[in-house]
Amino acid sequence: MRKHHLYGIGNALVDMEYEVDVGDLAELGIDKGVMTLIDADHQTRIMDHLRERCHQKGSGGSAANSIIAVSQFSGKGFYSCKVANDALGRFYMDDLVAGGVDTNYHTVREDGHTGCCLVLTTRDSDRTLVTYLGISGDLSEQELLPESLRASDYFYTEGYLVTSDSARALSITAKEIAEAAGVGTAISLSDPNMVTYFKAGLLEMIGGGVDLLFANEAEAKGMADTEDLNAAIAFLKTIAREFAITRGPEGALVYDGNTLIEIAPVRVDAIDTVGAGDMFAGAFLYGRTQGWSHRRSGDLAAAASAKLVTSLGPRIDAAATQAVLRRFL
Repeated sequence: MRKHHLYGIGNALVDMEYEVDVGDLAELGIDKGVMTLIDADHQTRIMDHLRERCHQKGSGGSAANSIIAVSQFSGKGFYSCKVANDALGRFYMDDLVAGGVDTNYHTVREDGHTGCCLVLTTRDSDRTLVTYLGISGDLSEQELLPESLRASDYFYTEGYLVTSDSARALSITAKEIAEAAGVGTAISLSDPNMVTYFKAGLLEMIGGGVDLLFANEAEAKGMADTEDLNAAIAFLKTIAREFAITRGPEGALVYDGNTLIEIAPVRVDAIDTVGAGDMFAGAFLYGRTQGWSHRRSGDLAAAASAKLVTSLGPRIDAAATQAVLRRFL
């Protein structure tokens, strides 16, 4: 029996979520609905613009959100990441551990600035991410714990790591270790901008193929250079043995290696879609590590992500997660 259900690597970003108007995005020169990398000076300008507004704060990053979801479903997760020896870094690690996730918490932390993601939510429930990676941009093999990786059911990485040479190399090395140990490999494409600007790097991370790939419809089409969903599905079959394509209010498509399964949407009034894809991936991976079928795992993932979008923030609390889970036991 393996020690962890899921071993993940990803950016350690303190999420700071604000409600804004579309006019704010235009004034700040920020593209709506995608993730944009910025430097420290640009982040300071945005923070000055928003300083009078209330916000929520939590440990974030795409893969971290998925692994915390696995933990809240009663799974066991491990997360390798990099934070600085600053107040945000201490907050991040304490919040991660409080979420039930094991981590490289005791490795030496360097001076610098912990990464931060400004999550800007508009009234149409769309989310725009503005990210300053800080020290997370230096994520490298130093943060990898190979023995914990080998003791896991799945290795999971996020496409956001493609923007950093050292983090991309770490993802590739970790995948090789996982494959040699018989650990399943999974990746999320993360964001349409990652596909648009870093497709070659994503394909390098995928290598000869992954066991499980997560994408939304725009990302899947972007990887295949097509506007045709069927063509995108055909392309994903060449780089992943299994995959899930999330389609928002239209539900999801799950390919189990033989059959394409339609996952029905769960109808809700969405308030905030931040973290919906992360929750879908975490719930689906939890189901698969419990031996559940692809359909049952997909239905759990759809229900959990639907619950998530009815409130602000990239996560729901453990009690709400467990309430969703009980409907499928």
